[in-house]
Amino acid sequence: MNIDNTLQKLHIEELNAMQHDTIDAVLHSDRDVVVLAPTGSGKTLAYLLPIASRLDPKVDEVQAVVIVPGRELAMQSNDVFRRMGSGLRSECLYGGRPTMDEHRTIMRTRPQIVFCTPGRLNDHIDKLNFSVDNVKWLVIDEFDKCLRMGFRAEMQKAVESLPNVERRILLSATDAEEMPSFVRMGRTERVDYRIDEEQTPDRIGLYTVKSPEKDKLPILAKMLCSFGDEQTIVFMNYRDGVERVSRFLADEGFAVSSLHGALDQKQREEAVYRFANQSVRVLVGTDLAARGLDIPEVNNVIHYNLPVGEDEYIHRVGRTGRWESTGKAFMIIGPEEHLPEYVKESTEEYNVPETSAAPLPPRMATLYIGKGKKDKISKGDILGFLCKICGLKGADIGRIDVYERYAYVAVDNSKVRSVVKKATGAKIKGLKTVVEQAF
Repeated sequence: MNIDNTLQKLHIEELNAMQHDTIDAVLHSDRDVVVLAPTGSGKTLAYLLPIASRLDPKVDEVQAVVIVPGRELAMQSNDVFRRMGSGLRSECLYGGRPTMDEHRTIMRTRPQIVFCTPGRLNDHIDKLNFSVDNVKWLVIDEFDKCLRMGFRAEMQKAVESLPNVERRILLSATDAEEMPSFVRMGRTERVDYRIDEEQTPDRIGLYTVKSPEKDKLPILAKMLCSFGDEQTIVFMNYRDGVERVSRFLADEGFAVSSLHGALDQKQREEAVYRFANQSVRVLVGTDLAARGLDIPEVNNVIHYNLPVGEDEYIHRVGRTGRWESTGKAFMIIGPEEHLPEYVKESTEEYNVPETSAAPLPPRMATLYIGKGKKDKISKGDILGFLCKICGLKGADIGRIDVYERYAYVAVDNSKVRSVVKKATGAKIKGLKTVVEQAF
C-alpha cells in the first residue's frame, strides 16, 4: 500500500508532525511504539497507515489486532481503515450482538485486521473463531483506559492469548501511571506530543455562559439557535439528564440524537450515525460520547453539566477542533456554580444573543436503501442511481454507507421527499428495492 496514494483517497493534503513521527517510528525501527498526543490529533490514521503497508494481502488470516475500550471507537477505527481503500479486509468485533453472527462474518470475509473490545476478543479466541498464529501486530488504543483496573483481567487474558506478536503500538491522550508487565513491551520508541501546560489547542475557543436560572434549558435553546446550522454536542453527566434535555429540545423543534450507556447497540449506532452524517444538528450524550467518536465536523461542544474531573473535561473538549480545524467549547455556569479549578486556560464570556428565530432544520436526511453488498451494490451504483434516476447533483449527496443487506445515504433534506417519490418502482442495477427515509 502506498501511503501517498491513500492520503489522496482520503483528501488529506499533508500529515501533521505527530503522524509523520509515528509512521517513521513504526516503519524505520524494530521497537515497540508509544504515542501520546491530544484527542483529535489523528492518532488512528497515524498507526493505521504504517500497519496497512506491512500487512500481507496474500495471507487470509488475522495479522493485526487493535484493542479499544469501547464499541464506538472500534466502529470508528474500522470505518477509517475501510475508507483508506488499502484492499485489505477488516472486521469490527464488540459486545451487544451475537458472537455467532460475527463468527460467520469472519469466516466469510477472512479479515487481515480486527478492531475489538477486550471481552469480545477473548470470546472469539476461546471459541477458536480465528487463528492467532499470524497475529504479528498488537495495537492498544486509549491504553490508559484499557489498562485500568476494570479492564485489567480481560486485557491480560487477551494479550497473553497472542503469543506471536512482534510489534506493539500503544496510543493515548494521557500516559498510564504504570505499564503492566503482561503487555510485554520491549525496547520502546516514544512519540510524545502532549501539550505542556495547555489542555486544549489554540484553535479551540473556550467560553463561559452564565445561566440566570438553575434550570439551564432556556439558555441552552438560545445558544443552539445562535449557532445556526453548526453541529453541536451537548454533554451531560447522567442518563436521566440526557433524556430530559433531549425531550425538551425535540419539543422546541430541534433535530436531536441521544447517546448514553443504557441504549442498546442499534440505538447507539443510529444516534451517532445521524449526527455524523448531519441528519441531526445536536447530539446530547454522557461522557460515553466523548470517548472514541471521530466525527470531524463538530463545531461546538457544550458542557451542560460541569465535567466531574479534568480527564473528562479534556476528552469532551477534544470532540471539536479535530484535524486542525477550529472549534468552540462552552461551559454553562449556573447561579450556584463556579468555573472548575482544573480549567487552566483563560476563558471568554459568551453573551447569548436574544433571538426569536426557530431552530434550523438539519442539512441532510438519511435514506434507507434495501439492497447492499450481498446484492453486489456499490457506492458508485447508489451515486449513479440518485443522480440519473432521482435527479440529484453531487452536492446534494453526502455520506454513503453500504452494508451487507442495506445501505444508508445522506441526501439534501429539502429534496428527500422528491427522491423517495422518484425512486418508487425504480431499479438499482436492475434490482427493485425499497427507498425510504430512515429513522
